[in-house]
Amino acid sequence: MTDFKEHVLDNGLRIVAEIDEHAFSAAMGFFVKTGARDETSELMGVSHFLEHMMFKGTQRRSAAEVDRDFDDIGARHNAWTSSEMTAFHAHCLPRHLPEAEDILSDILRPAIREDDFNDEKSVILEEIAMYADQPFWRLYERSLESFYGDHPLGHRVLGTNETVGSMQRDAMAEYFEHRYSADNTIVAMAGCLDFDEMVGRLDTHCGDWKRTNADRSYVDADHADTRFDEKDEQLARHYSCMVCPGPSLQSDQRYAAGMLAHILGHYEGSRLYWAMVEPGLAEEAQCQFNGRDGCGEFILWHACSPENASRCEAILLETLGDLVESLSESDLDRVRSLAATAATVAGELPAGRMQRLGQLMTSTGTYRSLDEDLDRIRDVTLDDLVRLVEAFPLTPVVTGTLGP
Repeated sequence: MTDFKEHVLDNGLRIVAEIDEHAFSAAMGFFVKTGARDETSELMGVSHFLEHMMFKGTQRRSAAEVDRDFDDIGARHNAWTSSEMTAFHAHCLPRHLPEAEDILSDILRPAIREDDFNDEKSVILEEIAMYADQPFWRLYERSLESFYGDHPLGHRVLGTNETVGSMQRDAMAEYFEHRYSADNTIVAMAGCLDFDEMVGRLDTHCGDWKRTNADRSYVDADHADTRFDEKDEQLARHYSCMVCPGPSLQSDQRYAAGMLAHILGHYEGSRLYWAMVEPGLAEEAQCQFNGRDGCGEFILWHACSPENASRCEAILLETLGDLVESLSESDLDRVRSLAATAATVAGELPAGRMQRLGQLMTSTGTYRSLDEDLDRIRDVTLDDLVRLVEAFPLTPVVTGTLGP
């Protein structure tokens, strides 16, 4: 059993924890409600760039000292950036959590030195080039750009060669000052820890962080039917990506959406698997639901040989059209088990619980226990799946292909 606790500092920094006194480790993460969708088009990629800059040193630590201090306490640490949030986290033994807090709270106030900025810009541009060499990633990014159009969710998390290449240090610093504020950050903890002690430490180290009332722009996305077909003579495989509208993270239909995506396109045992992968027509064929802040989407993709491209696309569309009539209670039973197992395994370690808690509180602002989530999954009915498809028909708005 875990005990949920919450405290808000005077400056708006929100601290939450799932405490388990029987756990053998502890985890902490700083979750900032900012990502690619909160950037201007000219500053596309600045959130991800800043993720790198956090580890380049502070007024108290050099970049080498940041790595050394994490290593000295045996902490597993990392960071990530998405369209909607940025996170910095560490997982360690309970006795070292106070030291992990000292490092994390320190790096969340980076020096952003000009020399470090220029050096890291080259690293980011190399990362962009590396992902550009991955066919599916190229297709995925262009598909989302087409799906969201002028909506900021169409921004690329890494940015582009043009936006990162022309980015200036002072523009990054200004973005940081506004978006990485106390009232736009949540600290999530899990495992064996002294909550009152950690609140006191966070107040000492973060209590002087500014409140900026940073907000997020919510505009409706204008989804225009789009198809594009890219050719690349260096490729030997055919890749296809389709995007359909879906419910938001705040919608109760997100549970049904996640389960429907499993039934349709789990990597094994799903409709698309049996229709395309098992017969040998495609190497992979999957569906994923992405619930976002205020909206969402279903993404379907497959990879196959060029000679099977037309046939695979026809099978996928036929499967979408037949999905509702083919649904059965056995589908729900199987997916309930898959979802329950995945959620439980992810929550076994404090690191997994910290990630779930931080993302949940940042995206919805409301706490739900893992057991409550599992109950909601178990309560999904066939009628719920039918109502979901009525509200969000599985008709691709965007279809993109990339092949030789």
